[in-house]
Amino acid sequence: MIETFNRSTQARLEVREVDVAYGETTIVGNVGFVLETGTIGCLLGPSGCGKTTLLRAIAGFEPVSRGEVLIRGQRVAKPGWMLPPERRHIGMVFQDFALFPHLSVAGNVGFGLRTTSSSQRRQRVDELLELVGLSHAASLFPHELSGGMQQRVALARAMAPRPDILLLDEPFSSMDAELREQLAREVRTLLKREGVTAILVTHDQLEAFAMADMIGVMSQGAVHQWGTGFGLYHEPVDRFVADFIGQGVLLPASVLDAEQVRTELGQISGQQPHGLEPGTPAEVLIRPDDILYDESSPRQATIVERAFRGAEFLYSLQLDSGSEVLCLVPSHHRHAIGDRIGIRLEADHLVAFACPCTGKS
Repeated sequence: MIETFNRSTQARLEVREVDVAYGETTIVGNVGFVLETGTIGCLLGPSGCGKTTLLRAIAGFEPVSRGEVLIRGQRVAKPGWMLPPERRHIGMVFQDFALFPHLSVAGNVGFGLRTTSSSQRRQRVDELLELVGLSHAASLFPHELSGGMQQRVALARAMAPRPDILLLDEPFSSMDAELREQLAREVRTLLKREGVTAILVTHDQLEAFAMADMIGVMSQGAVHQWGTGFGLYHEPVDRFVADFIGQGVLLPASVLDAEQVRTELGQISGQQPHGLEPGTPAEVLIRPDDILYDESSPRQATIVERAFRGAEFLYSLQLDSGSEVLCLVPSHHRHAIGDRIGIRLEADHLVAFACPCTGKS
């Protein structure tokens, strides 16, 4: 039976229990998530975790060995069959840019608009070049641009035809950190305005937070957690997510009941049940913002490292037990390594894991 593809419905993306394998080696295993129309998703993880392979399967460049991919409720990939990429009405930004060397910047951006009128094409090209900060470079050619500028042209070209789904594979990787976050926010604004469903692949969590509504944290071909940036930061489901998202340490603790644990810094309560029996040795995630600098506090810790962050110092503090925690302190409170400072615990979220020695997760 020939499967057809109807573009009249909304651009909802579903990935259902997908595996992607090369020969006998499974690169992506049992991945599933849903992106509603106009939602921006992100596949976030370290290099080699399978996020780009999964993106390529969604695009139609890699076959799935299990599961299925649906766009607008219609199947575009299943084992043994996949709809060609050009029939999925997607846009994709590759890491290697793939610009046309014989076309100017404006020509590259407008390449997918050849069926529109010249005035519409010019308006859309001008709009996108302004967005990516390249209005001044419209007549230049790719070889005259820096790597970062070429990447911005590739982004604008993919967005020009207003695709229903935009796939971005590390699109800001060659730019400096400040420009990456700024452009991520600006691209998000444009995508939201046009109602485009998008997926970003990145290893940079700040970039993910700036752009995405929903984020999937990946490792070794699996999505460990799918949720909002806030949820991933405050309610990680396992140690990998807790360690990969944000900064923090796991501090030894003892479970008091279903919603309370005791640490050397004090008792922590939370609404998220951790499922550990009273008396169980545990570890609690402590973020830098959970430790407040308090000159009047009787509890003190020793500064062992510090990093200047402009408005704040990030101090690594050693507790009397030898355990270390992190603390953000306004930079006008400048202390030297070796100084003792007062601190107090103010944790709003309880995130506890059984100690590895218990054999529980």
